[in-house]
Amino acid sequence: MAQELADKVAIVTGAGRNIGRAIALALAEGGAAVLVNARSNRTEAEAVVREIESSGGRATAHIGDVADAKAVQAMAGQAVRTFGGIDILVNNAALRREKPFAEMDYASWREILDVTLDGAFHCVKACLPALRQSGAGTIVNIGGLSAHTGAANRAHVVTAKAGIVGFTRALAHDLAGDGITVNCVVPGLIGTPRPKDKPEPSHHATHHTLTGEKGRPEDVAAMVRFLCGPAARYINGQAIHANGGAYFGA
Repeated sequence: MAQELADKVAIVTGAGRNIGRAIALALAEGGAAVLVNARSNRTEAEAVVREIESSGGRATAHIGDVADAKAVQAMAGQAVRTFGGIDILVNNAALRREKPFAEMDYASWREILDVTLDGAFHCVKACLPALRQSGAGTIVNIGGLSAHTGAANRAHVVTAKAGIVGFTRALAHDLAGDGITVNCVVPGLIGTPRPKDKPEPSHHATHHTLTGEKGRPEDVAAMVRFLCGPAARYINGQAIHANGGAYFGA
């Protein structure tokens, strides 16, 4: 599969750390030029760019909130100016908070949906003209296990991620005529570094992989890379789980 993404241009949102970082590195390893987006942490985004460049790849950083339509338009414009187009969009940016529904105010609800769901809308709208010109465009949305299993204290997150699956299926219909595939990769029980003030999600304690081991960000990134490549053009409108058997379902 080496360099199967040569001459492709990818945007990966929320790519400064964890799964987003792994996706950016995997697409670059496949030969794609990558715009590394981060909401506010320029240090992290530029570190990913340096990793890609140190391996001979091409990358650029963009700092901007995907909930801000103007910032997203600027991001798409930067990718086109720097690399000449956009062939791949990975909507990875998301917020994951926990709060009992009875204590959740509307601002807390909207904060999650603004980034996870509305952010994906803004990114597709901004990138669509370039994706149409690609002739073999790819959109990969990153879902979440709890959207399929449910989870306590996560009504906003579960709703947003379930919406991403619906968005994926609707776009697959709308954009098929433009030669654009749209799929959703659903990570589950992925081991990622977490700040001390942000403990592991509580629903992780009620789900287990078949081997008892958690996955790595690279396991998710490998699936995204495959879906962006020429061998996956017949896969469209799917929610594909990468969870080590922690959940079985459609």
